[in-house]
Amino acid sequence: MLDPLEKELADMIMEICRFQSPPPPELSPDAALIGPDSPFGLDSLDAVEIVVAVQRKFNVRIDSQETSRRVLQSLRTLAGFIRSRRERPAG
Repeated sequence: MLDPLEKELADMIMEICRFQSPPPPELSPDAALIGPDSPFGLDSLDAVEIVVAVQRKFNVRIDSQETSRRVLQSLRTLAGFIRSRRERPAG
């Protein structure tokens, strides 16, 4: 079951990648986001679009290919990354 941030991210990914149908109701927060095992069927170009959208919407920085690969493993890892950046004190 997805928590509210994971659900918001799933919806955002569906919109960015122009999916015609909603995500499956049994979508796991640990399911792969990118690659052949992804329920979304996303590729590296989709990943770039997702990174840009996440950076804009959540005001976080995903700064390297290695970081983006780690962060985009699943909805859970992406949501965890966003939360960890939000909780950091400013400055």
